Amino acid sequence: MSSLYGKGVITMRDTVLWRKQSHVIMLLAETLQIDAERALNLFYSTKTYRQLADPKYGLQLMSDKYLVENILAELQ
Repeated sequence: MSSLYGKGVITMRDTVLWRKQSHVIMLLAETLQIDAERALNLFYSTKTYRQLADPKYGLQLMSDKYLVENILAELQ
């Protein structure tokens, strides 16, 4: 099984997902006016993060802004 989150080869999908997550984390930091490390910790604690890693939810296709709005709603 190839996955960034498990053992195996890093695929193109993994690279694209990693990049998307990076953009979401930086946008989350900017939106909340917090540092990137705190945004990273918040991001990894969310259901949105877990669903983003699973292609069956289709969140990879959503905009970064949509994902940040989803995270903000989740944190309320």
